[in-house]
Amino acid sequence: MGLTKTENFTKEQNELASLAKALGHPARIAIIQQLLRVNSCICGDLVDEIPLAQATISRHLKELKAVGIIQGTIQGTSVCYCIDPLKWKEVQTKFNGLFDALVSDQDCAC
Repeated sequence: MGLTKTENFTKEQNELASLAKALGHPARIAIIQQLLRVNSCICGDLVDEIPLAQATISRHLKELKAVGIIQGTIQGTSVCYCIDPLKWKEVQTKFNGLFDALVSDQDCAC
């Protein structure tokens, strides 16, 4: 497997790619949708809502937490997760910047 050579790209490009990678799995989208739907911290409820094993959900939560989209707090013997609202707004701004870069009246001559 080849190297990605991330040093050849800007900080912004690398950050956007990391966010896209974190969002690039349907289980992670399902987790985010559930967290957005309940709009509060969720502890063990994700296993009841998403048809995956606890260990699998934990791995996906770890990926989302690594990029800062979610945050977790320890409550007793469990960790409760919720969307980090500041990071979520930042993610929205970064992706909107990418999508807004298209000049709508530009004609692709391919």
